[in-house]
Amino acid sequence: MAKDTFFTTKASLNVDGKLLDLTSPKVMGIVNLTPDSFYAANRLTSEKEILAKVEKMLLEGADILDLGAYSSRPGADNVSQAEEKKRLLPILKLIKNNFRDAILSVDTFRASIAAMAVDAGAHIINDISGGEKDAEMFDTVAKLHVPYILMHHRGTPKTMHLLNKYDDLIQDLTYYFSEKISQLKLLGVNDIIIDPGFGFAKNTEQNYFLLKHLNDFKILENPLLVGLSRKSMIWKPLNISPEEALNGTSVLNTIALQNGAKILRVHDVAQAKQCIALLNFVKA
Repeated sequence: MAKDTFFTTKASLNVDGKLLDLTSPKVMGIVNLTPDSFYAANRLTSEKEILAKVEKMLLEGADILDLGAYSSRPGADNVSQAEEKKRLLPILKLIKNNFRDAILSVDTFRASIAAMAVDAGAHIINDISGGEKDAEMFDTVAKLHVPYILMHHRGTPKTMHLLNKYDDLIQDLTYYFSEKISQLKLLGVNDIIIDPGFGFAKNTEQNYFLLKHLNDFKILENPLLVGLSRKSMIWKPLNISPEEALNGTSVLNTIALQNGAKILRVHDVAQAKQCIALLNFVKA
């Protein structure tokens, strides 16, 4: 579809008044603030552990840190707004105070949490629900004047595995994104990143079909973020564990970069940066 036509993907984001250049892809490090991440090594339990993890990611070259206090792993339980706030805001402020130059994204579908997070120093809102779980989200992001990550999803962590029937996967997602991008643009949101939502209401076969056709989303003319890191689409077919899925993650991240990804959301920053560096050598 889009691979044979000419579309110009937005090549930068306005982050707190400064341009983040996406000409070379960027790496977003995952900072999990929940007790039940599917990847055991990402379950951080103390401020000391979190600061050490953040420092390591930044030293390895993370361009963005994504803080999440609501687990979206398959089967995860609901978390109240009060609990999400309790988990997120103190750590957000702690990181902001210790790493003032870090670009911070907050993974939330709640508009009120988004507003509080930006007030506390966050720069980007990463919404796995695409604005569907909180009717105030689009208006709130427009008022906050921050970049917005728009992800495709269906259902909840407990039901999404049942909602993977599509007439045409790429066409359905393209329509989903087109409609929401139009709504956001009308509200004045200028910096939109699209995330096809690997693993969210998609089975393994659909995930690989999506990866193969990422270039088709160039028609949307907005930068593409992919989150493939250590997901079950890697470790289940290989009959391994998430802890053993780093090599597979690097392979799929490389394919994603070749197919147009501009931001890699990962647990392992150094390896993702290496993927980008080596592909840049190939393109030179």
